[in-house]
Amino acid sequence: MNTNLKTLLLGFLGGIAGACIIFIIIPAEPIEVNNQADYMMSPAIYANYEAADNLKERLPPENFVEASRKSTQGVVYIKTVSERYGRSSWLDMWLGGSGSMQQVGSGSGVIFRSNGYILTNNHVIEDADNIEVVYKKRQYEAKLIGRDPSTDLAVLKIEAENLPVMEIGSSKDLEVGEWVLAVGNPFNLNSTVTAGIVSAKGRELNILKSNFPIESFIQTDAAINPGNSGGALVNTAGELVGINTAILSQTGSYTGYGFAVPIDIAKKIAKDIIDFGIVQKAFIGAEVNTLTPELADKMDVENLDGVVVSYIQQDGAAEKVKLQKGDIIRKINGEKIRSHAEFEEKLSLRSPGDKLYLTIERNGKELEKELMLTNSENTTSVLNRVTYFSNALGVEFEEVPKIERNLLDIKNGVRVVDIKNGFFRKLNIEEGFIITAINGNAVNDPKQLAATLEEIKGKVIIQGVNKKGVKGYYSYYF
Repeated sequence: MNTNLKTLLLGFLGGIAGACIIFIIIPAEPIEVNNQADYMMSPAIYANYEAADNLKERLPPENFVEASRKSTQGVVYIKTVSERYGRSSWLDMWLGGSGSMQQVGSGSGVIFRSNGYILTNNHVIEDADNIEVVYKKRQYEAKLIGRDPSTDLAVLKIEAENLPVMEIGSSKDLEVGEWVLAVGNPFNLNSTVTAGIVSAKGRELNILKSNFPIESFIQTDAAINPGNSGGALVNTAGELVGINTAILSQTGSYTGYGFAVPIDIAKKIAKDIIDFGIVQKAFIGAEVNTLTPELADKMDVENLDGVVVSYIQQDGAAEKVKLQKGDIIRKINGEKIRSHAEFEEKLSLRSPGDKLYLTIERNGKELEKELMLTNSENTTSVLNRVTYFSNALGVEFEEVPKIERNLLDIKNGVRVVDIKNGFFRKLNIEEGFIITAINGNAVNDPKQLAATLEEIKGKVIIQGVNKKGVKGYYSYYF
């Protein structure tokens, strides 16, 4: 047999062998390819994933078209105008007068109820004299229903009906690594959508200026910029899972991470404001700190889960069930607690009168405690916000709750809430200042305080406490 014939025969036999091998490896039935992620998995890996629940939710989406379409319908644009007073020229200084200027701001909001209730950030509307909501090119004058600085949330109301309400999801079920969209109006660019993932949960940033801040932010790398505040953070199903609030930046623009208030917290806050005009905040009657490695070493404990009780309020819920300083709260209602942020988040979902079951560790022993949460007046009843607006002074005052008075170590006081155009603005007393006395006479009632200031003549000394808890006074001659 010549060489050419041998080569041809060997090639023919090799081809037959190769065809047999291919036939053995490739399955008889073709694999149905749903998307690119399915295609990249081997049949064995795909079979394992197919056995898992919610396979499609686990896989990266092909696109965000449907989620964007659903979520942009429920986000509005918010414009604010604030009047600022001060000496703006040498003529004002010479004549002892003052000028005014307008400060314009913007942000975003989420339609919370179809009859015109809008959820946004407190810092978007704080100090605003006029608030306007723009939706589908229509402009609406907005009324402030209530705000909660401790979560940086606020609720507005516009006169509109049948507005599209975004479906609310669950921030508790949101997973780190899950795709999310940030929807808002950054830099006045309406209906902007950016995509990213959940980078972390339960972030505590110490950015909220409140006596009882609740910080347990969702961290995301979806681009959030100025103007996004108050907008929606949604999952790939187009469900609302957070309210975009802050960015971590040294430039004022997006540099990698944004933060959102979890919707589980936000919807409770919004409902309370709408129903009662004030958040029905629940208190345990104690303060806690995260159990850090350093603190654990001092306490000679190894398990770092939990929070440590650092302060017990007199006659509060914690004292009544004999909770002690140094107790480690390991669980709430059977669920593990890992940080101060997680503890505050779980507490924020509760209302006064709710029972809480605590698993604590004391001197190496595990104990169970059942306590009833109270409100800021240390009762379990529904609270109503007590305020008074003085037209003559151009300012609104409100009562200071008992738990806050205890924290500030004051027996009485009335808070300056909202300063409008008028006489009071010229006094340069900042919003949030608590007036405790006028000329040495204690004040407790907002209406009584306004009447006193409206009628007083001569030298006046206003004593009080600022937002940082520093005591001081203002001196005037009326």
